[in-house]
Amino acid sequence: MKILHTSDLHLGRSFHGRSLQADQEAICAELVRVCAREQVDAVLIAGDVYDQASPRTEVIQLLSRLLGELNAQGTTVVLTSGNHDSAARLGFGDTILEGAGVHLRTRLADAARPVLLDETTAVYGIPYLDPRAAGPSLGVQPTHAAVLEAVAERIRADLARRPGVRGIVMAHCFAVGAEPTDSERAIESGSLGAVPASVFRGLDYAALGHLHGRQQITPTVRYSGSPLRFSFSETDQVKGYWMLERTEGGIEATPGAWEHQVPLARLRGRLEELLEDPELDWARERMCQITLTDAERPAHPMERLRTRFPHTVELLFDGLRTRPAGSYAQRLARARTPEQVCAEFYEQVRRRPLDEPERRLVEGALDRARDEQAHEAEATDATEGKRA
Repeated sequence: MKILHTSDLHLGRSFHGRSLQADQEAICAELVRVCAREQVDAVLIAGDVYDQASPRTEVIQLLSRLLGELNAQGTTVVLTSGNHDSAARLGFGDTILEGAGVHLRTRLADAARPVLLDETTAVYGIPYLDPRAAGPSLGVQPTHAAVLEAVAERIRADLARRPGVRGIVMAHCFAVGAEPTDSERAIESGSLGAVPASVFRGLDYAALGHLHGRQQITPTVRYSGSPLRFSFSETDQVKGYWMLERTEGGIEATPGAWEHQVPLARLRGRLEELLEDPELDWARERMCQITLTDAERPAHPMERLRTRFPHTVELLFDGLRTRPAGSYAQRLARARTPEQVCAEFYEQVRRRPLDEPERRLVEGALDRARDEQAHEAEATDATEGKRA
């Protein structure tokens, strides 16, 4: 019995405005290939199947193709809803799909009803549960920890009636001790949404979703992470899955890696160095996050960076010199010439001082304005003199 644990497909997600549809089609195709090659019996998708509660038509069709292809090669699928999913929409047709080997767990009532993969392996799917809605119906405090503890207790009770059966639970939550990334939507502010790993005691394996980095909380409590990178904080992460196999001692988890990835790069340095350094050629075709360390903000930095790194999508600054003390109004009050007024205005708007060519342009414009003003004054004096 081989079981592949994954989660957080986030079908329909974009990356800084760039559609990830092609990348998600590629990762879904890779999932099907891995299951065929490794002769996987079941796939567990632990929540956040979609990125939005109301996914677009082409996104729904992508999931439909994925489930159809897995079903065609005899792979059972157990799928739970996450905090990004609409449980009602994702769970539509669950009774019919169950007959085809696609088991949707999107309701609290079904959490303790196992999917029996064979006579020795039971999978329980806990959907993401809003504690304010689930707490009262379970008779517990409206917290994530209390709600999951109550549901897990029901699961342990069911498993106890099945001697010799290994129990796997799926959940979408933030476990204490886990490492988040920048791309997850917070379940609760602060640590209110954190759940101790002890909630899953008595079960052979907890297949968790929600966090996008693959990680182990305890030997039996693990996150698969998302198949694709969804933020620059994940640039160096190895994206993968856990392959589960039943052993005499329980469930053994072996890591596997996804081949397809969104190509990302994080670059840092002064603008001119980044534009000229030949060692950075590898980043040309990647989506880039660039942090400039120039002491003064360069002119047109994004436009210039994109001449070499055309897929730059995020520009940050670190180390800009401290602006002069005082408010903009105070600095204007200290200005003694029109040139100084223009320089203060430019720096206020552009966050950098005028460079030398720009300063000459400003001085030239002011000189022309003074000449025109002088000519107008002379013309006015001449007209008044004729009238006199």
